[in-house]
Amino acid sequence: MMKSIFRFAVSVALGLAISLPFVGLNMVRAASGPLEASDLLSQDFGDSTGLGQGELTETIGSLIRVALGFLGVVAVVIILLGGFKWMTAGGNDEKVGEAKKLIIAGIIGLAIILSAYAIASFVIGSIVGATAG
Repeated sequence: MMKSIFRFAVSVALGLAISLPFVGLNMVRAASGPLEASDLLSQDFGDSTGLGQGELTETIGSLIRVALGFLGVVAVVIILLGGFKWMTAGGNDEKVGEAKKLIIAGIIGLAIILSAYAIASFVIGSIVGATAG
C-alpha cells in the first residue's frame, strides 16, 4: 500500500515537473501574440518566446543544476521515508530492515548526486573558461 502511494506521488511530481515549463512557455507566447517568421530571425526572439539570451553553456549548466537539485530533493525524501518507516515499525525486525535499506539507498543516491554535481560544475566551468577567450 505504501509503495503504491509513493509511486503515485513520484509519478505526479515528475509529471508536473515535466509539463509545467511548457505551460509557462505557452502562456508567455500567448501573451506576446503569435510568432511570425521575422521573429525567428530578429534579435527579439528571446523576448517574444520568453526564453533568455544567455550563453548556451550557462543555460545547459543551469538545467543540469536544476535536475540534480530535484534529484537531491527526491533522495532526501527517500531518507525521510525510511526514517518514518523505522519510527512506525513498532519493533518489527522486517520493517526495520526495510527502513534501513531505504535510508542506505537514499544516502548512496545523495552521494552519487553530489559527486555528479561536482563533476558537472567542473566540466561546465572548464568549457565556459575554454570558450570565453
